[in-house]
Amino acid sequence: METTKEFGGLPHALSADEIARIIGPNTVYVREVAVAELKGSGVIPVDAPIPPSQRFFALHAADGRRVAVVDSRDMAFVAARQHELEPVSVH
Repeated sequence: METTKEFGGLPHALSADEIARIIGPNTVYVREVAVAELKGSGVIPVDAPIPPSQRFFALHAADGRRVAVVDSRDMAFVAARQHELEPVSVH
């Protein structure tokens, strides 16, 4: 993940590590993920009988790593806070 910013008129791509340092190590991002995405990434077995309408929420570290998946947005925020992390919602 790279984000381009201009510093002194010159473009500068921020690395995931730079973004993590700016945001802080205790921030996690909460976003809804589809069943198909979780099955495609190996989090859920491809043949698991889960309806496509089932909602899941992933917590991601500032560098983009997925650190947890839960089935409730509220539970994602509770889990983050229980681990002394600051959750931020991403749409």
